[in-house]
Amino acid sequence: MSTLPVVAAVDGSDDSLRALDWAADAARRRGAPLRVAHVRHHSAWTPPGAQVPAPPPPEGDPVLADARARLSGEGASGVVDVEYAGLDGAPGALLPALGAEAGLLVLGSRGRGGFASLLLGSNGLSAARDAECPVVIVPRPDRTVDITLPVEPGPRVVVGLKTDGPDDAALALAFTEAALREARVHVVAAYPWPIQSWVAPGDLPVTVYDQDAVEHETRTLADGFLAPHRARHPGVRVDTVPTPGDAAGLLVAASRDAELVVVGRHRRRLLAPARMLGSVTHAVLLHAASPIAVVPPAPTEE
Repeated sequence: MSTLPVVAAVDGSDDSLRALDWAADAARRRGAPLRVAHVRHHSAWTPPGAQVPAPPPPEGDPVLADARARLSGEGASGVVDVEYAGLDGAPGALLPALGAEAGLLVLGSRGRGGFASLLLGSNGLSAARDAECPVVIVPRPDRTVDITLPVEPGPRVVVGLKTDGPDDAALALAFTEAALREARVHVVAAYPWPIQSWVAPGDLPVTVYDQDAVEHETRTLADGFLAPHRARHPGVRVDTVPTPGDAAGLLVAASRDAELVVVGRHRRRLLAPARMLGSVTHAVLLHAASPIAVVPPAPTEE
């Protein structure tokens, strides 16, 4: 098991304290250190002639003091080591940078700044898009999912699988998390239905698709991609659910009562070299009811 730390970003908000609880539990399960970081965003502009106040040292940081107090009881029980760090600068830049030396970076869905109506803060979006490690966003407990899927009770780690372009890094994290949590992996393999046939004006579509055949092919492809992960985690049960419909909507529906939803970050493309989240990942971040892990592609895939 990797000894890279689990990093929890805190800013004193209730959202970040919930993320801290999740990160402490993740560190305990991994036997990994826990690093608690507060990025203090001091204004870069001051009136002419005014004295710029020095930022507080880490030991005098009230946000980190609150985090220490929260972890002083049962919150950090079983955590190998806890470190506190106060950083000064722009959170949108410094938070993703924390992922360079982390196994997981954990944030709340919203911080102290921004608008109350936002579903996800800008810092969470920046970290999920740019960090080099998986980023876990812990949503508020009042998120609701209107559509639910018929699933068997019990702990689940949900992961989306594109059979035309599987994300091996996301699958690997889903199986690892399921093993750590004694949960099963719930694989959502969405396929489009009805399948649209594009023809020239005046022509008639001649291809007829059988839904049972499409579903069978989707399951067969999914089983092939999952085989190496099953071999590495033989004790983890896997439920593969080929389902017609929109992948984002199905993953959000599956997030209800799940331990975690795992999605991949968009791979870089030749004509779009910038890092992007992708429409499915973005929708899941905004609407899933469970914590969401956004996994960057392996370096060779980027």
